[in-house]
Amino acid sequence: MQTPWGNCDVADAHVHFFSRRFLEALGSQCGKDQREVATAVGWDFPGNAEELALRWRDELDQYGVGRAALIASVPGDEPSVIAAQAAAPGRFFAYAMINPLAQATVNPSLNAICLFPSMHGYSLHDECVDGLLQQASAQRQAVFVHRGVLTVGVRKKLGLPSPFDMRHSNPLELHAAAQRYPQVPFVVPHFGAGFLREALMLADLCPNVYLDTSSSNSWMRYEGLDLKTVFHRAMDVAGAGRLLFGTDSSFFPRGWNHEVYEAQTRTLSDMGISAADARLILGENLQRILAA
Repeated sequence: MQTPWGNCDVADAHVHFFSRRFLEALGSQCGKDQREVATAVGWDFPGNAEELALRWRDELDQYGVGRAALIASVPGDEPSVIAAQAAAPGRFFAYAMINPLAQATVNPSLNAICLFPSMHGYSLHDECVDGLLQQASAQRQAVFVHRGVLTVGVRKKLGLPSPFDMRHSNPLELHAAAQRYPQVPFVVPHFGAGFLREALMLADLCPNVYLDTSSSNSWMRYEGLDLKTVFHRAMDVAGAGRLLFGTDSSFFPRGWNHEVYEAQTRTLSDMGISAADARLILGENLQRILAA
């Protein structure tokens, strides 16, 4: 992709793969079938996993994005992202949400597992979590852990409650696990989603913790921050080598969230970062930590 630093191999670290299984899970909570859910929220019906994968491939091709991490966004949907990865070889990393209270094994075909403690109501110190981390470590997988404020816009559109437990949102809760498994890359999305200070403390103490830059980062209003300040602080603590560019893209017809890319690259360009640092953030870091 052409960027302010010339041609860069861009890889998006955060794209939700809203499959039929995702729509089915929502529909079961609001009394609608998959197509009714898609219509109610104004989304294109995704088709099967292979069809959705090819649509994402074509979408990313339009923007020159080389690879993306696709996140299966409900527990039990690992087959969708694994099928997507197979449908477009070399284009996608397969991530999947796991609820350790209901699932004890990690699919070895995944590149990363995704934990949402505030959504599912558990602590990262629970024994069931450690069992998953042991498997991820043995299988050389990354671990994505959502921290901070958690909102799911589609639930609001459907009138569904979001009974998330913010007691399990502090990035510092990840400290013990990150120290116990120093070879595992842990990814905290959205700069900690409102816990920037804590996310930076965690990253400072644990060199295997990475921050993804995805979403509009609307949490910045809690502390009166702007994106340039957030990037400056993250660069000062974690360095360019531990930041992962992401957009939090999710559904069609919107497709890839180019506005997020534009805002982030404009900010980084205004900061005057080097081309080498830009390449790390925009794609090289993600591909390096998932290379195994």
